[in-house]
Amino acid sequence: MTSIAIPPEPDRDCAICPRLHDFIAGWRLREPDWFNAPVPTWLPEGGPQEVRLLIVGLAPGLRGANRTGRPFTGDYAGDLLYSTLTSLGFAEGTFKARPDDGLKLIGAAITNAVRCVPPENKPVGAEISGCRQFLSPTIDAFPNLQAIVTLGSISHQSTIRALGARVAAHPFKHGQRSEVGNRVVFPSYHCSRYNTNTGVLTPEMFINVFKNVRAFLGD
Repeated sequence: MTSIAIPPEPDRDCAICPRLHDFIAGWRLREPDWFNAPVPTWLPEGGPQEVRLLIVGLAPGLRGANRTGRPFTGDYAGDLLYSTLTSLGFAEGTFKARPDDGLKLIGAAITNAVRCVPPENKPVGAEISGCRQFLSPTIDAFPNLQAIVTLGSISHQSTIRALGARVAAHPFKHGQRSEVGNRVVFPSYHCSRYNTNTGVLTPEMFINVFKNVRAFLGD
């Protein structure tokens, strides 16, 4: 029987990116009860072999995933993401913006291009490329992965590179799709409050991306 690799995670005190390491260290002193560490990929109960859809965000939010330890949990982005996933059968339960709310993923996993919270939510190029050493094997850990939703242009570009393809051949464009090897990438604007407040992204635009994913994957 072939064993299934578990997606690799950075060490809790990962120092690959000195700026992010120091930023988290400062917040551990300020908020010792927060998670304050690289945020791991969230998997469905069935493990990596169940994953057909991977969602790749940019990085943990300071008072969201960096506080709670679960991707997109604790800030507005999670409200829109998890309501969308639940409505289309990629999650079940009630999202209450805390890790113990009982929400479960179905056939989907969620990770970030950068696992540590960056100052002002802005990772720099070296941090994005440095953390790709975790993103690439995370993608490879899912033997049945068919679809990837990338949230925002930075996440999209890092994912395309992690798949071994050229960004120029697969540019970011909300609502489009790119075939990269045996996976299909669905780019979307990030579901941040800034994007929804400014009209860059409407809930309908976001939901339509995942409707396209559901149609691609079928039931």
